[in-house]
Amino acid sequence: MALLHADPDRASAYLALRSELDSGTAERRDAVLADRARETRRAIVRTIGEAGQGHIGGDLSVTDILTTLFTAVLKLDPTNPGWAGRDRFVLSKGHCAVALYSTLAHCGFFSADELPTFMKPLSALNGHPNRNKVPGVETNTGPLGHGLPVAVGAAIAARLTKSATRVFVVLGDGEMQEGSNWEAMMSAAHYGLDNLTIIVDRNRLQQGARTEDTNGLDPLDEKLEAFGLEVRMIDGHDYEALFAAFAPSTTGRPVAVIANTIKGKGVSFIEDRVEWHHKVPSAEQVEIALKELA
Repeated sequence: MALLHADPDRASAYLALRSELDSGTAERRDAVLADRARETRRAIVRTIGEAGQGHIGGDLSVTDILTTLFTAVLKLDPTNPGWAGRDRFVLSKGHCAVALYSTLAHCGFFSADELPTFMKPLSALNGHPNRNKVPGVETNTGPLGHGLPVAVGAAIAARLTKSATRVFVVLGDGEMQEGSNWEAMMSAAHYGLDNLTIIVDRNRLQQGARTEDTNGLDPLDEKLEAFGLEVRMIDGHDYEALFAAFAPSTTGRPVAVIANTIKGKGVSFIEDRVEWHHKVPSAEQVEIALKELA
């Protein structure tokens, strides 16, 4: 297995873009985010189509969240992924690794030429992200309900070391049926971890059925508030709303962002269809999807 390294050209362009957006207008930021999300969605479709494996529905629903975080919010340096001052990001819904890989590649953490190797023998790009193989991955994820407890630990560590680091974690809404998440939220609220932002990709579908038919979560906002979190409910495909929701806590409590999304966002025949949790598009469907995303 070849070790992955930063793509110098993409990393340099990413850092320059971050500097521009930090001092630019909201209109410019939102236009850039839309372009980068479209590029990421096209990469997701191509990658999963090539591999014949993946979780395309959830990858497409979380794309705008990841694009906003990595392009406009997180403090990161693709040329130095272990930088101590970086913000931490955990993709707890690790089965949506292709969305994360595509985002990291477009930021220059490694070459986008690696994306077609997804799930191939000896590839670093496994079905779930591995921090020992992929720069930019903070922790291995896959078993649902593990990412948030790890993120709580990272937020506590930042507090103990008096670091300005912020910690962000994305969970699937079906994953919210795991009890470990609620235990972690109790701890986060107890310790007043205002450096922690929990993001729920609320696409209302999980493997096999709708979340509310499987094990109802609503009213999710009231439940999260009852656990001591500062709750922000938004449209998870609205870049302005996403950027605002990722601002620091205003209450001294951990932030929980309920991002209402559409599973399969951007591809008409995949959107809000439960069978596309783990279904793979045919070559013909890949071409149709790419045209829709053009």
